[in-house]
Amino acid sequence: MTAMLERYEALVATGELRSDPEQEAAAERLNRLQRELYKATASTGLIGKLLGKKPAPPRGIYMWGGVGRGKSMLMDLFVQTLDIPEKRRVHFHAFMLEVHGLLREERKKETGDPIPPVAAALARNIRCLAFDEMVVNNSADAMIMSRLFTHLIENEGVTIVTTSNRAPSELYKDGLNREHFLPFIALIERDLDVMTLNGPTDYRLQRLGGMATWHMPLGEPATEQAREAFYRLTDYPPEDAEHVPSADIDVGGGRLLHVPKSLKGVGVFSFKRLCGEARGASDYLAIARAYHSVILVGIPKMGPDRRNEAARFVTLIDALYENKVKLIVAADASPEELYQAGTGRFEFERTVSRLNEMQSADYLAMGHGEG
Repeated sequence: MTAMLERYEALVATGELRSDPEQEAAAERLNRLQRELYKATASTGLIGKLLGKKPAPPRGIYMWGGVGRGKSMLMDLFVQTLDIPEKRRVHFHAFMLEVHGLLREERKKETGDPIPPVAAALARNIRCLAFDEMVVNNSADAMIMSRLFTHLIENEGVTIVTTSNRAPSELYKDGLNREHFLPFIALIERDLDVMTLNGPTDYRLQRLGGMATWHMPLGEPATEQAREAFYRLTDYPPEDAEHVPSADIDVGGGRLLHVPKSLKGVGVFSFKRLCGEARGASDYLAIARAYHSVILVGIPKMGPDRRNEAARFVTLIDALYENKVKLIVAADASPEELYQAGTGRFEFERTVSRLNEMQSADYLAMGHGEG
């Protein structure tokens, strides 16, 4: 038994996790993959170097299921206990941004097909590539993924482990030119073991412990509740608050948006940064795709003098709602009282309705990106 399964069973034994057959099966499969990676690493010695050929990698794993079923937790355990240096864990959205950057640089060289050298660069010193939250929302990603991942697996000997809220066949469903994406689905089903984690327990919501998602009025108590939600959702120790990682996400047009706290698919933003500055739908869509949960603090009551902020807030909530992002708020009033007079007040009623629905158990139980 390797550390992966030992750690998982210890969490069940201490009551931090409930016994879940699908989760246990995934833990056992990840445990076996660790052994296979150790064996593969040991076998790539002098003979492999002399032949100049990388051995076929162990089969990867694709774990999918609804929000909070333990996918990211299992991924964390797997990577943390995988005792090889040639491993990398990255959020899928960030990975694809990196891929497009590398492709742009290769195309400038005008030396032919850019996919093989990009795959080689990504695979350098990597035997296991672990993704969290694989989701495909645009044709640019869909067009390159089949060839890129084929090269990573078949030519570069990389084992892929990934999580997703969707079954492979549901990826990029109804997307533009989806026929170009179908070979990637076939690749997943051929080269990765697909495991479902859709048990009855939503561990992420369970960690919130019935905690409300709308906190008011503004002040230290509301801020503290939002802060507590972040630590529960990410399992990040509050005593290390000074070291919470930040991020810069690409919102299009060569622009980056700074996210002061960004961890495990949870992003923390201020109302002033998101709605007090000139932003558009593309900014908010990038956020909605990058984060399964958004914590938004400092939402004020708005009047006619803040009609622009109110309009941006409407666009933001539309993007979060359409992508089923969990929203945790520190605000100065209830949704009904946020914007009671001003241009667009009638249209704001839909936002009020959505904000109330986003606090419901049914909404919170939906997976990120479900439509």
